[in-house]
Amino acid sequence: MRWLLIAITACLATALTVSLGFWQLRRAAHKEALAAQMAAGASGPSVASSSVITGKASEQLLHQMVNLRGQWVVDKTVYLDNRQMQAKAGFYVLTPLRLEGSDAVVMVQRGWIPRNFVERDRLPEVQTTSGPAEITGRIALPPSKLYEPGAASTGPIRQNLDLQQFQKESGLALRTDLSIVQIGAASEGLLREWPAINIGVEKHYGYAVQWFALTALIVGLFVWFQLRPLFVSSKDSSTHV
Repeated sequence: MRWLLIAITACLATALTVSLGFWQLRRAAHKEALAAQMAAGASGPSVASSSVITGKASEQLLHQMVNLRGQWVVDKTVYLDNRQMQAKAGFYVLTPLRLEGSDAVVMVQRGWIPRNFVERDRLPEVQTTSGPAEITGRIALPPSKLYEPGAASTGPIRQNLDLQQFQKESGLALRTDLSIVQIGAASEGLLREWPAINIGVEKHYGYAVQWFALTALIVGLFVWFQLRPLFVSSKDSSTHV
């Protein structure tokens, strides 16, 4: 009975570790497909601005390039604190853009600007045109969030930006399922050397190897400590006969 319990436990553990290993491989394949989608979007033709205006599903738009014309909603500019570029701390500057020929608004991640570490509440100067603006950018998810203890921040300087909350707060017809990451050379006092998106494919392959190695260890231990003694005992019995 003891041997049977050990065998059942070994089989269950083997099944679990094998399934976890293949799950990690599926995760890696999914992220490789995502990386291919991102590469195709970056190198493919720009999507029409009408797709953004009409509310085409964000899943169909993500990572594609787009050219947009509109007008900045300057008084709703947000400065996301504790963001880095070129190994320096500063702000990501985000300004809503009201799209030409529509009331639709998208949040544009315009670039990075250093902060004043002496006057920490002082807003840096960003050169923003009051007339029509035209930008080229990559369609992305809403801005990523950093850890923020306590209640969500408000005002121009914030740790994070929740687009749904900002939509209610600002009263703008803002798309909350995506944002635009502006690309191009530095301008308007902003840098745009955005960090490469790390989707972590290697991590999943590493986890898969660990799970399969654990499977091999379980099988090896069971064979050595449970099956081998049976064969040895059987061999010794036949020898004595």
